[in-house]
Amino acid sequence: MPDSHPTGFTHLDSSGSARMVDVTAKDVNARTATATGRVLVSPEVVAALREGEVPKGDALAVARLAGIQGAKRTPDLVPLCHPIAVHGADVNLEVGDGEVRISATVRTADRTGVEMEAFTCVMTAALGLVDMVKAIDPEAVVSDVRLEHKTGGKSGEWRRSE
Repeated sequence: MPDSHPTGFTHLDSSGSARMVDVTAKDVNARTATATGRVLVSPEVVAALREGEVPKGDALAVARLAGIQGAKRTPDLVPLCHPIAVHGADVNLEVGDGEVRISATVRTADRTGVEMEAFTCVMTAALGLVDMVKAIDPEAVVSDVRLEHKTGGKSGEWRRSE
């Protein structure tokens, strides 16, 4: 394993170059992470979603599938993210007034957590939704993507305090 950087940053080697942290010695255990986000949309989009009249088709189903696919492809998108086995990904989309709320919980039994997979799941679900409704609302906004809860690993359970 390369020497660590004097600053203690785990993703830098002794020369300051980016490196993937070696997780070989970590224990395999069950880990989960839940992230949330919102897509702010026009009243026309809300009506189209509620009435099942989005011109491109079932926008919520497409967004859900995009989220699951995103969770599975996270290490292809986030440079220093470890490839892990995604054992489960639940994506929920709820149409509200002026928004679609997205919640994603990703699960694994591996040596490192699934926080990045949960984030990517929410973001790709949001992007899938925006792609499906952009003809109705080109001003849709992805907002407030954040980690809510995680379990497993050395640090154990963490929950957002808000």
